[in-house]
Amino acid sequence: IERRETVAVFGAYDVDGITSACLVTSFLRAKGLDCEPYIPDRMEEGYGLNLAAMDTIKARGASLIVTVDCGITAMEEAELCRSLGMDLVITDHHECKEVLPDAVAVVDPRREDCPYPYKHLAGVGVALKLVMALEGGDTAGVLEEYADLAALGTVADVVPVLGENRAIVQRGLRAIASTDFLGLRALLRETGLWGKEVTSTQIGFILAPRINAAGRMGAAELAADLLLTGDEAQAERLAKLAVEETGFGV
Repeated sequence: IERRETVAVFGAYDVDGITSACLVTSFLRAKGLDCEPYIPDRMEEGYGLNLAAMDTIKARGASLIVTVDCGITAMEEAELCRSLGMDLVITDHHECKEVLPDAVAVVDPRREDCPYPYKHLAGVGVALKLVMALEGGDTAGVLEEYADLAALGTVADVVPVLGENRAIVQRGLRAIASTDFLGLRALLRETGLWGKEVTSTQIGFILAPRINAAGRMGAAELAADLLLTGDEAQAERLAKLAVEETGFGV
């Protein structure tokens, strides 16, 4: 942020990965950075960091890659990233191997040497913690801003809704009902949930499947665009696509 670096936020094509990428991207854009999410194509690239993506991101001018919900086993990709002159920060929540990728930082509560007491955060929960730290520990302000995305990704990833996850989901369910994210608001309208109390069941069976289907059909960027758009008309158009073209009607 101090150096005004161009950042790529590398996510995954499921709901946890997409909400994680959108959360960090939204935060860094609010800090004035040129920041773009990169969601790999499931059909062409598969899950997680891949070598071809490193070249693509470098060509787009990024000097820093921040991963969310992936990267903990990306040994070869980390080496390529370094050789291309890009910094790599990994945030993930999956199990670690004995040797970690050679990155600037590797943030994962499941690291054996990580003293953080709660080990069951979803990828979006770890992304939320990263943003809280960047904001100087303003946990209340960050949670108020991003609880909706954090709850969406946490419920969709089917992690235990206990401890911190329970607090995130509880706060997020209240926030979703009056979300500031135009795309999420449009999706709520498109699915008949706008103005109603949203439950974790409705996230799991109504909202998340529409976002998840886009990612698994190779259109994850559509879902990311939906959650990040600042244009009301585009939000409505993308919400309709998320419902209609993914094969999940209301």
